[in-house]
Amino acid sequence: MIQIQNTILSDDIFEEHFICNLTKCKGACCVEGDSGAPLEQEEFEQIKSILPEIWNYLSPQAQQLIEAQGIAYTDYDGELVTSIINGRECVFTYFDEDGTCKCSIEKANREGRILVQKPISCHLYPIRLQKFSEFTAVNYNRWSICQSAVKLGNREEVKIYEFLKEPLIRKFGEEWYNEVCEAAKLLEEEKNK
Repeated sequence: MIQIQNTILSDDIFEEHFICNLTKCKGACCVEGDSGAPLEQEEFEQIKSILPEIWNYLSPQAQQLIEAQGIAYTDYDGELVTSIINGRECVFTYFDEDGTCKCSIEKANREGRILVQKPISCHLYPIRLQKFSEFTAVNYNRWSICQSAVKLGNREEVKIYEFLKEPLIRKFGEEWYNEVCEAAKLLEEEKNK
């Protein structure tokens, strides 16, 4: 474990390789699992405010579910998460022409229709954050559906913290990320002694 500012990062973040491989997994992390994507309260409010802008990207089932129960619920861990359709895909997903599951929030953001980005928990995956009173744990969430991402990461020799540079900076800032890179460099030097 490595402490950077008020976070504690698992060693896996520095050691394991990962590059999302959508052509292989087809966005399975947005479909599989037992609850929706974790949301911060601010994200919940932002998504509610842009819902009219993305409404037409959503499936009829998603629209019905949102009208009935809202965009999010509290899961069994007490976490606010995105609503999911029939225990499967997130309500904000859509499927492209080759069957890949993608995010309607991200699509609208990339098209310049909204400034809101997809939830940070989605952007950071396979990293999961766990908040404690004194620090935030930054952990690698291993999941069998991501095997193709691990293989691609190994082939390209891209570590998790490198692959997730943009969302890590989005969440923790540039200075924090630079400290992560310094720690990674020191760990590598130590390993090669």
